[in-house]
Amino acid sequence: MISVILCTFNRCGLLREALKSIMSSVLSPPFPWEIVVVDNNSTDQTRDLVEDLSHHYDGRLRYVFEPRQGKSHALNTGVREAAGDILAFVDDDVVVDSAWLSNLTQPLRGGEWAGAGGRIFPAETFSPPPWLSVNGPYSLAWMVYAHFDLGDEPRQLDCAPFGTNMAFQKAMFDRYGGFRVDLGPTNNRDIPRFNEDTEFGRRLIAAGEHLRYEPSAIVYHRIPTERIDQTFLLNHWFDLGRASICEAGKRPPIGGIPRYYFSIPKGVLTMLSGTLRWLRAAEPQQRFFLKGRVWFSAGATVQLWRHALRGIGPKRILDQERVQSGGLDRVSN
Repeated sequence: MISVILCTFNRCGLLREALKSIMSSVLSPPFPWEIVVVDNNSTDQTRDLVEDLSHHYDGRLRYVFEPRQGKSHALNTGVREAAGDILAFVDDDVVVDSAWLSNLTQPLRGGEWAGAGGRIFPAETFSPPPWLSVNGPYSLAWMVYAHFDLGDEPRQLDCAPFGTNMAFQKAMFDRYGGFRVDLGPTNNRDIPRFNEDTEFGRRLIAAGEHLRYEPSAIVYHRIPTERIDQTFLLNHWFDLGRASICEAGKRPPIGGIPRYYFSIPKGVLTMLSGTLRWLRAAEPQQRFFLKGRVWFSAGATVQLWRHALRGIGPKRILDQERVQSGGLDRVSN
C-alpha cells in the first residue's frame, strides 16, 4: 500500500486544490493507496475541509491532528499513522500531475530503491525582478519555488530530493529514525526553519542507500508573492546557514581544542571575503546571489557562536527531548 503524507498549517484555501489534484491521481497498474493529512495545530477550517472531502473519496482520505508545533513533528506523526509500506510526501501549496503518484512510487515497489524524488516546476508564469535569477549559475529558483529538475532521464540521485516531491520505503524510518525535530518550520526561534526534509535524504545517501531521480513525477509549486522580496530571501539564506551547522552535528576537536575555536574565525573570514566579492559585483543578479552567500555564512557563524556560548559545541541541542516511542522523533546520525 502507498500512503501520501501531507502536513498543513492554516492553509485550508490552498489545501483544497492540493487534495483534489492528489485525489485525481491514476495509478497504473492499480494499487491501493491513501492520503494522510496531518493538521499541525491549525486554527482555520482545515479539519472541516478534510472531513468534508473524505466523504467523497471512499474513506481514502484520513485526518490526523498533531498539536506539537513544528513540521517535523507533523511529518513523524504522519509516518507513524500511515498504513502504507511506501510513503510519498507532498506539501499543501502544490498541484500534482495526474501520474505523479504512480510514477514516483513505481520504482520503490520492487525494493531496489530506498527512495525517490521528482521534478518541481512553478505553478504559474513567473517574471522575476531584475535582481533575481531563476536560471544559470546565480539561480535562486530552488529558494523561490523549490525548483528541482535534473533533466529528462531517470538516474540515481547524488543529492537529496525536496520534501514536496519525494517518497521512501517506510522501512527506512525504522532503520534510520525520523525527521529531525531540531530542524524545520516551527514556532521555536532557536530551531532553523529549513533542511528537515533534505537532511533525511542526505542521511540515507550517506548510509549507502540508493535514491532514484524520477523525472516523470511532476508537481507544480505555487510562488507566494512574499518570497519575491530581498529581505525574505536574505533571511532564508541566513537560516539555511544556521541549519547547515545544526545538521552537521558535533565534530571532533582538533588537537584537543573544540573545533568551534577554529570554525568561528573561519566563518568571519568567509563573510569578509564574501562581502568584498558581493560589493565588487556589477551585475544585479550576481550581486544579490553573492550577498545571499554572505548571509548564509553569517547564519552559520552565528549558530556556531550560539553553540559555543552554551558550552556544547555544534551539538544537536535538543537530543534529550527527541527520543520517543517508535524512534520517529529521535535525532539520528
